[in-house]
Amino acid sequence: MQNIIKKAGVLVEAIPYIHAFRHKVFVIKYGGSILEDPVIRKNVLEDIVFLSYVGIKTILVHGGGPHISSRLKEIGVQPVFQDGIRVTDEPTLKIVTEELIKLNERIVKEIKELKGDVTGIIGNEDLVHVIKRQSAKDLGFVGTVTNINKDVLNTHLKRGHITVISPLGVGDSQQAYNVNADEVASAISKAMNAEKLVLLTDVSGVMRDMNDPDSLIPTLTLEEVQNLINTNVIKGGMIPKVNSCIEALNAGVKKVHIVDAQVEHALLLEFFTNQGIGTQILRDSM
Repeated sequence: MQNIIKKAGVLVEAIPYIHAFRHKVFVIKYGGSILEDPVIRKNVLEDIVFLSYVGIKTILVHGGGPHISSRLKEIGVQPVFQDGIRVTDEPTLKIVTEELIKLNERIVKEIKELKGDVTGIIGNEDLVHVIKRQSAKDLGFVGTVTNINKDVLNTHLKRGHITVISPLGVGDSQQAYNVNADEVASAISKAMNAEKLVLLTDVSGVMRDMNDPDSLIPTLTLEEVQNLINTNVIKGGMIPKVNSCIEALNAGVKKVHIVDAQVEHALLLEFFTNQGIGTQILRDSM
């Protein structure tokens, strides 16, 4: 009986959050190794279906790096990266496109199995508009986002559909480009004036000490984030994620969250409980 009462208490705690977030746009970026694990993926997608059921307009941007690298190695091609960005020549772009389409179809299928209403979109289908990304080394067919076609997204969101997006873009002459998934998620969150941008990761959030699980920082402002970057607390692979957060917040996104997808039902715990489980980043202190 106590367990049942406890569950009811959790639902009651969620009511004000559900009320506040109904009809708002949440953009969730999900990729890397945590996209590979079927148990983690099922938990994440269950949470996303729940968000949709309570009236939140949910956009899921997925990555696919490990799948792409694995497929390239299968055909004898060694993946090449420059500053964390995959160098994408024409044969690589073909593999990237094929793998992202397969992943998009799999995620859509799994959401349907969970009774969610869903639409899958490949980014180069007149959604993510790009120009060729400039770098000291030629990256090939890698794009930088210039515009998001909001009408495409709104068409599906108005139907109550979870919208699953592959990070490809379209440039001049309808040329397809590979685009960093964090960048796509950030650009979409800005274009859609999202309530939240969420980056799902395999760490608890921003930590003062990566070796100390109790050093999670639950809330940060932009000023505090910059101080942590300057003092080398935020470093390595967390820097591009945090930079995506900064850019989104400066463009008007209300709040950004970095959440560990390995925690069962991490999204629901972060959004619908008083304490949360990850790091939320705000423009200014509340």
